[in-house]
Amino acid sequence: MSAKDEIVVKGARENNLKNVSLTIPKNKLVVFTGLSGSGKSSLAFNTIYEEGRRRYVDSLSAYARMFLGGTTKPDVDSIDGLSPSISIEQKTIHNNPRSTVGTVTEIYDYFRLLFARVGKPYCPNHNIEISSQTSKDILNSIYENSENSKLIIYAPLVEQEKGTHKNLLEKLKRDGYIRAKIDGNIFLLEDKIELSKNIKHDIDLIIDRIVLNEENYNRIAEAVDIASDLSGGMVKIENLDIKETNVYSKSHSCIYKDFEMPKIETRLFSFNSPFGMCQHCKGLGVEIKADFDALVQETWRTIREGAIKIFENTVGTQNLEWQEFKVLLDHYGISIDKPIEQMTKKEIEIIKWGSKEEIDFILISSSGNKIRRTKIIDGILTKVERQYYDTSSDRIRDWLKKYMGTFTCGECRGSRLNEKALAVKINNKNIYDYVQLPVLDILEAVENRNFNEMEENISKLITNELISRLTFLKNVGLDYLTLNRNAETLSGGEAQRIRLATQIGSNLSGVLYVLDEPSIGLHQKDNLKLINALRKMVDLGNTLIVVEHDEETMYSADWIVDIGPKAGVHGGEVVAQGTIDDILKSPNSITAKYLSGEYKIPIPRSRRSGNGKVITIKNASENNLKNIDVTIPLGKLIGVTGVSGSGKSTLVNEILVGGLQHSLGLAISNEKKKAKFDSISGLFNIDKVVPVSQSPIGRTPRSNPATYTGVFDDIRDIFTNIEESRVRGYTKSRFSFNVPGGRCEKCSGDGYLKIEMHFLPDVYVPCDQCDGKRYNRETLEIKYHNKTIADILDSTVEDAMKIFENKPKIVEKLQILEDVGLGYIKLGQSSTTLSGGEAQRVKLATYLQKTPTGKTLFVLDEPSTGLHTHDVAGLIKILNRIVDNGDTVLIIEHNLDLIKSCDYLIDLGPDGGVNGGNVVVTGTPEQVARSGKGYTAEFLKDILGIN
Repeated sequence: MSAKDEIVVKGARENNLKNVSLTIPKNKLVVFTGLSGSGKSSLAFNTIYEEGRRRYVDSLSAYARMFLGGTTKPDVDSIDGLSPSISIEQKTIHNNPRSTVGTVTEIYDYFRLLFARVGKPYCPNHNIEISSQTSKDILNSIYENSENSKLIIYAPLVEQEKGTHKNLLEKLKRDGYIRAKIDGNIFLLEDKIELSKNIKHDIDLIIDRIVLNEENYNRIAEAVDIASDLSGGMVKIENLDIKETNVYSKSHSCIYKDFEMPKIETRLFSFNSPFGMCQHCKGLGVEIKADFDALVQETWRTIREGAIKIFENTVGTQNLEWQEFKVLLDHYGISIDKPIEQMTKKEIEIIKWGSKEEIDFILISSSGNKIRRTKIIDGILTKVERQYYDTSSDRIRDWLKKYMGTFTCGECRGSRLNEKALAVKINNKNIYDYVQLPVLDILEAVENRNFNEMEENISKLITNELISRLTFLKNVGLDYLTLNRNAETLSGGEAQRIRLATQIGSNLSGVLYVLDEPSIGLHQKDNLKLINALRKMVDLGNTLIVVEHDEETMYSADWIVDIGPKAGVHGGEVVAQGTIDDILKSPNSITAKYLSGEYKIPIPRSRRSGNGKVITIKNASENNLKNIDVTIPLGKLIGVTGVSGSGKSTLVNEILVGGLQHSLGLAISNEKKKAKFDSISGLFNIDKVVPVSQSPIGRTPRSNPATYTGVFDDIRDIFTNIEESRVRGYTKSRFSFNVPGGRCEKCSGDGYLKIEMHFLPDVYVPCDQCDGKRYNRETLEIKYHNKTIADILDSTVEDAMKIFENKPKIVEKLQILEDVGLGYIKLGQSSTTLSGGEAQRVKLATYLQKTPTGKTLFVLDEPSTGLHTHDVAGLIKILNRIVDNGDTVLIIEHNLDLIKSCDYLIDLGPDGGVNGGNVVVTGTPEQVARSGKGYTAEFLKDILGIN
């Protein structure tokens, strides 16, 4: 193999890598595998990809580097044969609410282009195609003005466009024109006109200034034609007498003159442009409004009993707002002793929106003075909304925020676009009609388009690109997504596969792609589609490095690199590399033992019967759920399964977790739209719901396993009670690196210093005052068993257990970290360096420290993400331990080893998107497999050995 056909890495030491050197073949599908925390991502992303990115960024000018962000050189001796690198990770695509599946994949851009080229405008009032206005039509309309009106006839040339427009203004002057109206002011073209290039401008060329009468008809007609020719069919007429301006178009106007279209161009269909966006919601499709369900949560209560949250503590008091609201209730005869759920629709409307007419009333101030008022009294919704938007107090706004909710925009009904954009149609559908369809249906609609010969010729390149990109989404198992789906609602796996589809569509070659578990979130039935998509990228002449644990992907790989042998300090080495046959022959590879069947996760001998209690969800209809009823038995390990897009996350995260947190009073805010369901019963069977995600522990990089689990408090107590500490008067805070006192003040307890290099990336160097130990010299003089507090933080969990072997309280907490497979991590290891699987297990270990109540529901969304089969085996033991303690664990999962270990399954589907959202089958894994219903049953049959 020649040097140009391989990537050669020498001396990689990033994170836990132990001077790793290896050779990777180019233009192949290469899988990096190994236990969670073994160093796969450190080698693939932090070393190989980061070096490729650094070389590219460093090749750019200093000015360009300023916008791309800093890069740091990985800790590696050399990497040869590196191609331009692109990373595709499991991260949410955008937190921007304006990003959708359509915009991220650029499919929406092609739809905008298609509608601008072949779309036909229809009047929304009469549903007839809009025809163009002739010069005669425009003149007839002009002559409807009063005779002798003073008019200015303009040619609108620039509308809300950035730039100096210097060339245009020079040309107009050369052509003999005298004046132009620029941004509302009239300028002589012979004057020096300087426009800011960063501000949007309007330029209307003055064609003529004239008095409206019959004598001037020909002159006006000529001016209209000149204006139309210069502006592409647009004419603007300003009547100076009545200060009114009308715009006419020779192309897009309803014959009844009650609806006029602007020039049809791509920006009309952009919800990020003022030309296309709904002006009410500014292109977001949603609006923040007061939420009645948040204000009145317990409808069985009366107003006197505090049913209305904002008056909960003021009913019957001298509070002026309560007195005013009581006047409203009395005026309409609404009793404060009547439960909310028994009130009529009319009474509820009055409580929500207040009075329609002014009411005379008297209030009594706290000092006993009478205050006479006459006004329309607000209902609770109008009151909360007005206060939320009018207040200048952050404290009041934060308090009101929990009573606000996100609702579909009433103006555009969620389309994000204005009436004019939605008036343009293709095959009787506007652009929003298309983007709210699943990818599969859009693909079918575009393939079966009904265009005439001219439309086909105009749109052929556009439709080919649309079909190509939609097909890529279909091929990576995302055919259930809609193009208007908000990008921030996508799972990590979905987001990664969207990026993957976009890259396939770009048809790049000679690129090194580094992917992070693309199979995550993908049902087994769609795995082959994904592998074929990866193969297509290789066939284009690219190298793919895929961090993956999926057996099917490993068997399809050209080359496998197994990192290990274990995790953390016990990993960071190349255990085996080569073809699948080479890996299977490796005696030291844990991966090989699972692939060969020597190691396997056993099928449970029996399934738990639970505690007999249940939670029941009635009529769930959020997103694609089809008004389903779901019963969740407690005291079991429960799996929610189904293909991608079948409704699992909606059911569990939005309805179950969201509904329970809301009902149990655990919801942090009500800012997100409330999920649609009728009721959740059985609430008294649980006292808390605990979502355990793979997000980083703590809120800052200072967080670490010791601080998160609470064991660091116990360790600091021990250091505080050492005799030397007591003599010096040291308190517990002395041994904290987060507060002044014992920490090194030069680095503020970080252990490193950031050196800003301006146009070069920032450099982080160990603090020269504390040598990276975080603490000052005096603090480090206190030792326990000859170890300083810094030494303790630098110890692994295993080593710390030996140091504190005579301290049962500490050992107990550390033992749980050891039990969940984290004996190798350091106590002071920054949260940002932990993998998602490691972070999740730290959280589980923290919960396991607490005394079980038997009434806690733990919810995990795809806990197998990032986990090797060996790690999955350990995770199953942890989950079983929680359930054996009497609590309930519910997981969303595609991993068959985890699914087969559950006591009870709820399978949703049968397919994704509009073809999902039903309960396919429920029961034990054996019952589901024997049912023969759905895709999960098919795969379970094989793994459970059921014929």
